[in-house]
Amino acid sequence: MKFRLIIPLSFLLFLGQYTKAQDYDLIIRNGTVYNGLGDKPRIQDIGINQDKIVKLGDLTDKTAVTNIDANFKAVTPGFIDTHAHIENIRQLPTAESAMRQGVSLLIGGADGGGPDDFPSYVDKVSELKLGVNVGYQVGHNSVRERVLGTENRNPSEEELLQMQELVAQAMNHGAFGLSTGLTYVPGTYSETEEVIALAKVATKHGGFYSSHIRDESLGLIEAVSETIEIAEKADITVVLSHHKALGAGMWGASEKTLKMVDSANAAGLDVRLDQYPYTASSTGISALIPSWARAGGSDKFKDRLQDKKLRDSIEKGILYNIIHVRVGDELERLQFRKFDWKPELQGKTMVDWLEMENLEPTPANAVNLIIQAQKNGGAQMIYHVMHGEDVNRIMKHPKTMIASDGKLSQPGENHPHPRSYGSFPRVLGVYARDKKVLSLSEAIKKMTSMPADLLGLHNRGRIMEGCVADLVIFDPEKIKDMATFEEPHQYPLGIETVIINGQISLEGSELTGTTAGKLITSKNIKL
Repeated sequence: MKFRLIIPLSFLLFLGQYTKAQDYDLIIRNGTVYNGLGDKPRIQDIGINQDKIVKLGDLTDKTAVTNIDANFKAVTPGFIDTHAHIENIRQLPTAESAMRQGVSLLIGGADGGGPDDFPSYVDKVSELKLGVNVGYQVGHNSVRERVLGTENRNPSEEELLQMQELVAQAMNHGAFGLSTGLTYVPGTYSETEEVIALAKVATKHGGFYSSHIRDESLGLIEAVSETIEIAEKADITVVLSHHKALGAGMWGASEKTLKMVDSANAAGLDVRLDQYPYTASSTGISALIPSWARAGGSDKFKDRLQDKKLRDSIEKGILYNIIHVRVGDELERLQFRKFDWKPELQGKTMVDWLEMENLEPTPANAVNLIIQAQKNGGAQMIYHVMHGEDVNRIMKHPKTMIASDGKLSQPGENHPHPRSYGSFPRVLGVYARDKKVLSLSEAIKKMTSMPADLLGLHNRGRIMEGCVADLVIFDPEKIKDMATFEEPHQYPLGIETVIINGQISLEGSELTGTTAGKLITSKNIKL
């Protein structure tokens, strides 16, 4: 006997609802969409297929494999951090401290640092399971040290050609530009003409030039002038990195530096800035030591300390830097961030160390401790040396982008500057919502389309059909940076969803485990 299976029509219709092709892979519904261009937000749905935004508008009658109800919260492009310290990306490839801020793209190689063998390094990064997108600049200090070591001299003609070739190799391998750290060894030993010669190589390959300028304190005006000269002579877009007026003697000087930027741009140059939203900087304790004393490396520094006259000069130089360049008599403004020799001091101040040594907390007594720290591997410091009015003034400038200058961090490891956890939410919460230094649209533009345009990535940093689906959903009323100088290991509040290349990477303020990040290179180079 033959049997025939009879399936009710109602069941087939029910099954069809789940087997028919969906219109989109993902729909974000009911979002208050900020397009990243500074325009007023619009209530829209966003349709995404694979890694692209394919439709904006009312998608009520459309279906998707995955749906997110934004509940009218802010939907923005992913934030682009053009000045990040990601040397530890191999150890922390998820980049959670950045992703939880809403960052979708990190650019490493800042301040003249980064790999000295650029092609080999970034090839290895491309093999990592990345949480966010990653790109790089080529660092002048790394290139110079590979050719000259840490010698305090000009390169020979042949050595300069070698340096230019290393920059060209990096640019050909996808670097977005050249960065310098002209306050750091060995970049500080270079003359302007050397930097111009290397910047011209970046120009030839369509890159930009960013600089931790030669001096952010007493020599600030001259250092900004040097950067503008490089912009002119190398015919290149320049970025004044983490622009600031450092030290009480220079508070208010941003008024003049911003006028210099305006004049340069009015003259046809392209001068931009980036900034993190804090009144404290972070760099090595070596910044307090005259650069000439550190030429040739640690052993040479120790040798100079054995010479009575040289040691006397070093001590006087440190004392001058403490009092006139950095903190005056307020040694509590010198805070230890990472101190391998004395980890118990991490998070503490120079006053704490002096008291531990039963010394009066004076700049003169701090000098020898600074020397001891440098002899024993150095320390990373937080310098509380900027003024809030300068921060506000710089942030308002139409050429200023937001960038963290932060290091990839994870809870319990060292004592990072809070910018590593809170830069982008701090701008949105404190400076846009609370202080109203910026409108929310302006703040978002400074962390999305402006940095994307600097990088030449016109398909990122904005919410438009055809653009890459790097997106953030956050609550404008609740977004808040939680990291403090006392307790930095705290993730921000209010970031609800982060989408990287069309994939949900953070949802309900928790990581999904998706690693959708990619190595991003200039000129769409495929590695």
